[in-house]
Amino acid sequence: MSQLTVLGSCGAWPEPGRACAGFLLSHNGFRVVLDLGYGAASRLFAHCGDRLPDAVVVTHEHPDHCADVSALGRAWHYTGPPGERLPLHCTPGTVRRLEAMEPRPHPAELFAVHDLGAPAEVGPFRLTSYPLPHYLPNFGVRLSAPGLTVAYTGDTGPSPVLAELGRDADLVICDATLRTPPAEGEPRYLMTATEAGYWAEEAGARRLLLTHFWPGTDRAAAAEEARAEFGGEVLVAEEDLAIAL
Repeated sequence: MSQLTVLGSCGAWPEPGRACAGFLLSHNGFRVVLDLGYGAASRLFAHCGDRLPDAVVVTHEHPDHCADVSALGRAWHYTGPPGERLPLHCTPGTVRRLEAMEPRPHPAELFAVHDLGAPAEVGPFRLTSYPLPHYLPNFGVRLSAPGLTVAYTGDTGPSPVLAELGRDADLVICDATLRTPPAEGEPRYLMTATEAGYWAEEAGARRLLLTHFWPGTDRAAAAEEARAEFGGEVLVAEEDLAIAL
């Protein structure tokens, strides 16, 4: 059985009752977390039951994507398997953020840290990363196992790399932060739902999950904007939504 569970869907800060970026991908009993921002840890623990996840991937160091990795580290320290470290694939800046929040025990004592910029095996998945435009170094990640491919942009501006990241994926989880695009010529570090739909179509993906909504966004309207560009199924990230893959 394969499933993606939404832990958090907001960008910047969480709306009441919601959380920032976070997803739990389960495949054949292996569970990997994709980002864990403000408020996402409590939902992770609810969905994990009595066993913590097997690995964590953090796309970039902004706290709305990594702050609650610190909470997961504390849970691992007190309840995880003795002597084992939890695999964490991330940017160097993410580790520095975690260290600033909690230097003892140091994140390197809790997590087996891997450079997200390098290909890796994550349980049954082959992880491939793609640098994407953002205010800080951000990697889109593609997780592929036999019969299943999930792609996740993290935060990104429009880029042709998105078509490669999501090529023929079963599900693309895509940034849809902006309500309207900025003025022409300005640097682009985030996307609209329309642009998310466009790049999912260019990739030939099967399904698109819109996420990272700016607080107050009309999510139904965002979905309609994406559907105008994308011929596949468009889903809207909602906390605790479980998607069979």
